[in-house]
Amino acid sequence: MFTGAFTAIVTPFANGKVDEVRLRDQIEFQVREGINGIVAVGTTGEAPTLEFEEQSRVIEQVMKFAKGRVPVIAGVGANSTTEAIKLHKFAKSLGVRAGLSVNPYYNKPTQDGLCRHFLTIADAVDLPIVLYNVPSRCGVSMSPASVARLHNASPRLFTAIKEASGSCDAVSEIRQLCDITVLSGDDSLTLPMMSVGASGVISVLSNVVPGAVAKMVKLFLDENTQEARTLHDRYFNLTKHLFVDGNPGGVKYAMKLLKRDSGEMRLPLVDVNDATKKMIEADLKKLGLL
Repeated sequence: MFTGAFTAIVTPFANGKVDEVRLRDQIEFQVREGINGIVAVGTTGEAPTLEFEEQSRVIEQVMKFAKGRVPVIAGVGANSTTEAIKLHKFAKSLGVRAGLSVNPYYNKPTQDGLCRHFLTIADAVDLPIVLYNVPSRCGVSMSPASVARLHNASPRLFTAIKEASGSCDAVSEIRQLCDITVLSGDDSLTLPMMSVGASGVISVLSNVVPGAVAKMVKLFLDENTQEARTLHDRYFNLTKHLFVDGNPGGVKYAMKLLKRDSGEMRLPLVDVNDATKKMIEADLKKLGLL
């Protein structure tokens, strides 16, 4: 169901509120540049800082602005199963292609608890789920065996996983156990993960250069690995520097320099420091983007 490059889009803010005009402009830019899909209110979209009503509104507006031109995946995860069900139901009512559902964070469930969380959501809401494994943020990692348990229980609903553990071995282990679609959750690992079977990426970098990320993924899928690797190498330093002070501070600063300002960060997130700003600006100049 999901192949290619999907942008984990930032949420623009102005005067403490979501800036819907800038959000519309971002969607238009992404579609124009040839991105394969949009992921709304994920980590990059600062979902943990949004109230439920704001999160729901952003999903609603992204669907409105996308106008069916690209699939929309909505961030609908929560560490409360009942809250996650509420978000999944709302996203389904809008017609999103799938829900991006992160491992429950902070409460650190067991593997059985993880599986029961997602199985309960699937029983309650008939909406395809893109599992989101990001142990650095959640304090718990979903094992390949648990991924297989979920996919085998319902291949139609557990359709894909965003694998952000930083491990290419995890991709191989998942594919040994089941046929779920794997998407890289780390821009710097997109090609390494695709080399062992991932089908694309949910990308932060593509907020800045969606056309280049989409092209790189397509080149690799078309077995033009050398040209894909050339693009990987070209954007590698920028990719790493965008995350030096966390996400999405780096990408928001890069967008500001490129005249696609997405506004302020929301506490407890703050802007990147001056040293990081200098690195990002130097990268953009070297790439000919400034």
